[in-house]
Amino acid sequence: MMNANVKPPFRKESMRIAGRLVQTDDIVEVKNPYDNSVVGTVPAARAEHVREAFAKAKAFKPTLTRYERQQILQKTAELLRDRKEEFARLITAEAGLCWKDSLYEASRAYDVWSFAAQLTIKDDGEIYSCDISPNGKARKIFTTRLPLLGVISAITPFNHPLNMVSHKLAPAIATNNRLVLKPTELTPLTALALADVLYEAGLPPEMLSVVTGNPSTMGDAMITDPDADLVTFTGSVRVGKHIAKTAGYKRIVLELGGNDPLIVMEDADLDKAAELAVTGATKNSGQRCTAVKRILVVESVADEFSKLVVEKAKKLKCGDPMDPATDVGTVINERSAIQFEGRVNDAVAKGAEVLHGAPRRGALFAPTVVDHVPYDCELVHEETFGPVIPIVRCPNDIAEVIRISNSTEYGLSSGVCTNRLDYVSRFVAELEVGTVNVWEVPGYRIEMSPFGGIKDSGLGYKEGVVEAMKSFTNVRTWSMPWTA
Repeated sequence: MMNANVKPPFRKESMRIAGRLVQTDDIVEVKNPYDNSVVGTVPAARAEHVREAFAKAKAFKPTLTRYERQQILQKTAELLRDRKEEFARLITAEAGLCWKDSLYEASRAYDVWSFAAQLTIKDDGEIYSCDISPNGKARKIFTTRLPLLGVISAITPFNHPLNMVSHKLAPAIATNNRLVLKPTELTPLTALALADVLYEAGLPPEMLSVVTGNPSTMGDAMITDPDADLVTFTGSVRVGKHIAKTAGYKRIVLELGGNDPLIVMEDADLDKAAELAVTGATKNSGQRCTAVKRILVVESVADEFSKLVVEKAKKLKCGDPMDPATDVGTVINERSAIQFEGRVNDAVAKGAEVLHGAPRRGALFAPTVVDHVPYDCELVHEETFGPVIPIVRCPNDIAEVIRISNSTEYGLSSGVCTNRLDYVSRFVAELEVGTVNVWEVPGYRIEMSPFGGIKDSGLGYKEGVVEAMKSFTNVRTWSMPWTA
């Protein structure tokens, strides 16, 4: 095993435009959030680079058979598995995620590519018999799914530099689509390394371009390009709504923020619930749209529960992300850490109590347990994208718990700790979310299952390989005479 403490070499990167390496005079520095060292540079694309990428993609007509796509996808999965530690080092260097979290992300990416490979060889057409009513005929209607006529524009965030990109690329390649990818300027190095793996696995380079930089130089080109048929974006609500307003007549798939509750009822196994609370709030430095952002616990068990949460939080080691013993690395940058610190202080001013934490050091924000948090204060009303563990005490009344859970603008996921089936059925029916996980963190899923939210968490389109493959295709129906 390679040593996690060995930093990857400095990378002076180029864009990949239909496989061609492209530099620009303007560059963006990629910094390690832990020590602020520059770990690489990427070009700052201008609108004309984006235009070239889309034009080259549109001009190329993919002809890969299902078998050829399956081979490329499976080979990509295997290359990622074989280079798992190389990718983990890159993720830790540019995102500040701890080594354990980066290794886990690299292993999840194998699943995404491998599942996409397996689904590629399954024909997803349907057949409808037409002799089902007095108005029917002796015919059958068949459906087939075809790639989009234009190009997919994919825009990805910093919190999962490999897996989030994989969730856009793998389903698109599985369905014979062409893409232009813009990873965030905060963590672009992993995405460029993934593109190289895909080319090595046999993907025609015209099917994938990667442009880098930020809107200050490229403007809205990724959203408004005439050859983009669909924009798939994961990131903030603010940017998502800007895309919805700006994209014009094209499909958009928006996976936005979350403010996910873990709900603990009076009959719960409190030790198990506390374990879920701490793990769910701190994995990936709390930087998951499906992280535990609020713990809603009924008053009758809150004292005992909060003691258990503190015990478990104290066991976590926060520090150098490259140290394999570290459990929680940095958040993405110091600016974010300062914001979380401010929100905790605001909650305290409104009556909350910090039970465990440590002074902020740059972008290092230690797991922080805050009890007696008012349900409507900024710490838990907005999405706090870091390892805060906020306990909101609720009346011993499921209707009130549901009201408080539904009181934010978000509706992504939830976790529920109860053994009562009547409670479970009410949570499934009444929580305004895309997912309800019983005895599991809100973020639990497999890479294939449907995933997505409602309200400000997204448009209701689902990610997950199966659903993404559907949304990245056009359905063609055709019919013919068919006598029984």
